[in-house]
Amino acid sequence: MIFFRLLSRLPLRVLYGLSDFLYFLLLYVVRYRRDVVLENLRLSFPEKSAAEIQSIAKGFYRNLTDLIVETIKMPALSADELRRRVHFSNAELVKDQLSAGQAVIGMASHTSNWEWIPSASVLQGMPTDSVYKTLNNPFFENLMRSIRASFGAVPVPMNTLPRRMVAQKDVPRIVALVADQVPDIPEYAHWIDFLHRDTPFYPGTERLARSRNLPVFYTELRRVRRGYYEVTFTNIGQPPYDALPSGAILEKYRDLLEETIRKYPSDWLWSHKRWKHWRGKYAKVGAKI
Repeated sequence: MIFFRLLSRLPLRVLYGLSDFLYFLLLYVVRYRRDVVLENLRLSFPEKSAAEIQSIAKGFYRNLTDLIVETIKMPALSADELRRRVHFSNAELVKDQLSAGQAVIGMASHTSNWEWIPSASVLQGMPTDSVYKTLNNPFFENLMRSIRASFGAVPVPMNTLPRRMVAQKDVPRIVALVADQVPDIPEYAHWIDFLHRDTPFYPGTERLARSRNLPVFYTELRRVRRGYYEVTFTNIGQPPYDALPSGAILEKYRDLLEETIRKYPSDWLWSHKRWKHWRGKYAKVGAKI
């Protein structure tokens, strides 16, 4: 871990040089998940030419390597620098809820540099629980927990979230989830069309919102330029939920995420094996929300 601490102290301009090297290495030498990336892009954008697909893929690898070095850098960033690099266009939408004593759910995605957002939210006066999937490697699990705890953000392993919600039930904060992950148990997923394919989504996010009467905000992240980002919140669920059809929050999230991906196609995590499951494989399909 000392190596990563030392690496984090390098100026970002130096780390971006490392990112450029990693970009070349992953794309042309290692060819990291290149077949997965290209297949995902072709099936998600059937209207695009081969040249356009290749261009998006190259942009994806640049985004990925920037994400790696920016994540390493986060513990060594000053609060002022992180505030300067992550701009919230309409934070008052969430701040108003928090000021009223209300916790909210933030549904983010694997877009641009999602790792900076919980800490940047805390610096804007929005306490944040950052819910994540634990890593199998203990070293990298500890490393990522320490990085994600920067500036007072609280990293919360997904399997401990129910206990955390009970213990902190009256604490106003953002419960931030990267909601486009592959469900661990796809036979209990909520299946909807996403980028032209039948896709499983975690039903737990909507179930949590309904059971706790929590407002839900889609969290869009876009890169303004290298190392600078803008966050925009959109309310996609407001209690009471009695009259809202089951799955409506997830489908609003899907719609906005698709819109974001189509606007900034290189910035999504195309190496993610998002479609490794298919509905017909499972006898029990769908989840009650």
